[in-house]
Amino acid sequence: MHVLFLTDNFPPETNAPATRTHEHARRWVRAGHRVTVVTGAPNFPAGKLHDGWRNRWFAREELDGIQVIRVKTFISANQGTLLRTLDYLSFMVAGFLGALVPRRPDLVVATSPQFFTAVAGWAVAALRRKRFVFELRDLWPASIAAVGALRQSRFLRAMERVELFLYRRAWRIVAVTNAFRDDLIARGIDGSKIAVVTNGVDLDSYVPRGRDADTARRYGVEGRTVIGYLGTHGMAHALEKVLDAAEALRDRDDVHFLFVGDGAAKRELVTERERRGLDNVSFHAPVAKDAMPALWSLCDVALVHLKDTPVFETVIPSKIFEAMGSGRTILFAGPAGEASRILEDADCGLCVPAEDSAALAAAVRRLADDPAERSSLATNAHRAAPRYGRDALAARMLEVLGGGPLEAATETAPRASHIAAPVDPPPALPAPPQAPRRASGAPREPA
Repeated sequence: MHVLFLTDNFPPETNAPATRTHEHARRWVRAGHRVTVVTGAPNFPAGKLHDGWRNRWFAREELDGIQVIRVKTFISANQGTLLRTLDYLSFMVAGFLGALVPRRPDLVVATSPQFFTAVAGWAVAALRRKRFVFELRDLWPASIAAVGALRQSRFLRAMERVELFLYRRAWRIVAVTNAFRDDLIARGIDGSKIAVVTNGVDLDSYVPRGRDADTARRYGVEGRTVIGYLGTHGMAHALEKVLDAAEALRDRDDVHFLFVGDGAAKRELVTERERRGLDNVSFHAPVAKDAMPALWSLCDVALVHLKDTPVFETVIPSKIFEAMGSGRTILFAGPAGEASRILEDADCGLCVPAEDSAALAAAVRRLADDPAERSSLATNAHRAAPRYGRDALAARMLEVLGGGPLEAATETAPRASHIAAPVDPPPALPAPPQAPRRASGAPREPA
């Protein structure tokens, strides 16, 4: 099977869409399939070309057997609706043209965010008379409206109509959470064509390991209980509330908040840290994907933080799965929903209300003061990780693309050592019998 895949993000970018596409595609190639990816020059998250790259009109390369076509786009940082929209539209046009080049694809897959990529994918599939698969990674444009990047307007309503058009025209939809699937069904989309294949983790790369001493010295965290936030510093994450929690913990010389990554909010966050004189907080540049496991080894607690908005009840930040694979205790501060249920089912972390800096600070104190609890939660995290292994999830998505049944793809599957299409899904693992742990003040999940 020849899969033609359109994505706005791809390695060397290290965000969740880039990693997911690469990890799935290289496994499909290894299984004997052909994959062509159409993308732009790497520039996420800063909106600047990565070192050594050029924004060319057309370029070919190969990565892990994947044929990659890069097209020229208008590049902008994730700041300001107009410039970002021009960025998205430029890839829609250039990606469409680039996707006309590969010969004889069997189907076209396009991934969100943003959905202008899906517009290009649908148009290519329609023109070439191929099946169109929409990989739904975000409820866009609802998510950008939720963070205040776009207000209710005719433009927003027009995008919502385009969104529904794409869902209806897709042969199949692959959603990354069950909540996304439920949302589409509630809006009139045929549930029989929607599969759920969650994000996951490469279990060969992300494994429990002791703190890397050289890395700890380089980041200045020797002898500290490290609360690590590794990922995008964006408008969706409300990270200023983490600074509030750090300020409340000034008295704890043994606790350090480690931020590694980049994004639209980073400059303001760094300025605010300096203004407040928060010596227990440090910000660092993003690192290559192969350096991430060593960074996770520094973290006693993996911090996952989201803005307080109902849209984010439906998302599962991918850093949860990397933390699980690395055997790290997880501290989730966000709306109760898909992500908190995963943590509670696995009993692998604490959940506190979104944007509640006092509750966050209290949870950090609790975990810093109780190494035994951290160890227990970390053990549970690693025990749950095989449910989200990349091998099994890539195999499930390949089965969906090949016309296999969708219902089984709504379950996360244990790790598989090889990919074959189709595969019979093993039964879902049962949740641990113990009651979920919550930090004091966290709301209860509905029954």
